[in-house]
Amino acid sequence: MQPAALSQRITVIQGEWVVSRDPEMVLTTVLGSCVAACIRDPQAGVGGMNHFLLPDGGEAAKRGEAERYGVHLMELLVNGLLKQGARRDRLEAKLFGGCAFMSGRYAVGARNVAFAEKFLRDEGIAYLGGSVGGAQGRRIEYWPASGRARQIMLQADAPPPPPPPPAPRAPVGEVELF
Repeated sequence: MQPAALSQRITVIQGEWVVSRDPEMVLTTVLGSCVAACIRDPQAGVGGMNHFLLPDGGEAAKRGEAERYGVHLMELLVNGLLKQGARRDRLEAKLFGGCAFMSGRYAVGARNVAFAEKFLRDEGIAYLGGSVGGAQGRRIEYWPASGRARQIMLQADAPPPPPPPPAPRAPVGEVELF
């Protein structure tokens, strides 16, 4: 019996997107408040993943920093799929990430998820689910040709170790030599 062929793995980092139809390809990323959209056309057998940091770049996007923003990366991913033979009316998506490490008024993770869900609705892309929100980061593995996805939750930060016990004090009345 021969060992199973090793899958080709590509790590998708912030600001990147990858499209593939290779059935052995696995796209992987690690997410906190960022979001990864995994979109594919099941009939064409092509899919891809992006990884964005913030939903909309506003002025920063105009200064050449657009690659960090969902509004830019979602368009690039969809257009990349269409160039590989996908059809817009057959696209389906899974979303991952968008956790809230800390509570705060900016709620970056929740804003990222809301943006991605709205984008899918506006573009008529079927949203199949995924895993968004929560308080833990996650590692995602996505097989773009088949649409299979696997999530591994990352360990929450462990509480700090307890302080060491105080050093024993010398008994009263004893002489300590230096």
